[in-house]
Amino acid sequence: MNYRMIGNILGWLLIFESMFLAVPLVTAAICWEAEFWVFLGTAAFCLAAGVLITRRKPVSTTLYSREGFIIVALSWIVLSLFGALPYFMSGAIPSYVDALFEAASGFTTMGATVFPEVEQLPRSILIWRSFTHWVGGMGVLVFIMAFIPLSGGQNMHIMKAESPGPSVGKLVPHVRTTALLLYSIYLGLTLAEFIVLMICGMDPFEALNTAVSTAGTGGFGVRNDSMGGYSPAIQIAVTVFMILFGINFNSYFFIGKLRFREAFTTEVVAFLLVIIGSTAVIAININSIYSNMGESVRHSAFTVASIISTTGFSTEDFNLWPELSRSIIVMLMFIGSCAGSTGGGIKISRFLILFKGVKKELDVQIHPHRVKKIKIDGHMIEHEVVRSVNVYMVCYVLVFAVSMLLLSFDNYDLITNFTAVAAAINNVGPGLELAGPASNYSVFSEPSKVILIFDMLAGRLELFPMLILFSPNTWKK
Repeated sequence: MNYRMIGNILGWLLIFESMFLAVPLVTAAICWEAEFWVFLGTAAFCLAAGVLITRRKPVSTTLYSREGFIIVALSWIVLSLFGALPYFMSGAIPSYVDALFEAASGFTTMGATVFPEVEQLPRSILIWRSFTHWVGGMGVLVFIMAFIPLSGGQNMHIMKAESPGPSVGKLVPHVRTTALLLYSIYLGLTLAEFIVLMICGMDPFEALNTAVSTAGTGGFGVRNDSMGGYSPAIQIAVTVFMILFGINFNSYFFIGKLRFREAFTTEVVAFLLVIIGSTAVIAININSIYSNMGESVRHSAFTVASIISTTGFSTEDFNLWPELSRSIIVMLMFIGSCAGSTGGGIKISRFLILFKGVKKELDVQIHPHRVKKIKIDGHMIEHEVVRSVNVYMVCYVLVFAVSMLLLSFDNYDLITNFTAVAAAINNVGPGLELAGPASNYSVFSEPSKVILIFDMLAGRLELFPMLILFSPNTWKK
């Protein structure tokens, strides 16, 4: 185990977190907010700790798969632990566990909050909440790799451990260049949304918060009603960008290369078809609630895009919609977005592999001697990927079941517990009943919040990095 290299990367993480804190620090300075000193102190603390840790140079910079998983898991834990300090030290959140919940919810892009009111918060706190989505959306270690060459080609282990989806590949030969390309696309789409929102009439500060929240598919807003109070034009714009950020970023790279067949993969097409189908069914189901079909379609499309991309914004309290619509919304929580996007959930690609795997097994039962391979877009899916997807689903069900059991000690209803865990592990944000879009997560006890924090981190990191921390074999030499 290369402990020095693990520590070195965690040190660099703290240095970069001190840089991230410059965003709320500058905001506090411009707005003359007392939180300036809190953010300055936190940034200085992160910088000092990071510099001290990185002074101890590793003997070897080689990383293997085990170190990659450990680095990713510990990095996100450390990021959240330090990211919670501004909430706690400013007094915005008196409990450190609650502050950690808010920070983890931000970085993992879950978007659930413990704040009953957000409109009264200082602007520096608001921008820090939203900016944590942007930092966590693409992956903080992917960001670091774009600027710091960690360990040559070995840092692919880190990218694989942090990136969402069943498999990760390089767009170009060098991992660092791939990271730069992904972040260029990410930044470009964020800026595009910011400009569109301002054209639609949104205040620049609110447009910035909304753009970075949408980019990370997080959902922290600056208004108590989320997106409900904005104009239809703004809501439609946000709907489009939520869908765009839920698509595999590789597709944008291939579109830029005019390789459209590679851009519009089976996964992307399936993602769009699920959105269209779900929007149509829900719009018809809720049509009696609204004055016209156009309004029903707008609210339906926004909610579907928000849930399947796991952004978590809302224009309406869908907890009050008919049972058919609520059931579809819960199903969309699990489906999630495309692999290689900033969205969460199980991912469309995994469902495609699972469905093809089931079809293959049914064929084998009928024709035992037939040899059939699973293919998607003409490419054969390796056995290791299929095995990984199957193991992932088993782990997913186990983590989900244990989490629900532990949350039941709070004695809330089954729908609240089920959808709260679903929202956490799929990084969606709002659930149903007490965890609905018109509520917040302050109702849960501190032990339950710790469970949900674990679920957020596990869901964002695709389970394995967090679970590996608890395996005794991980720490053996």
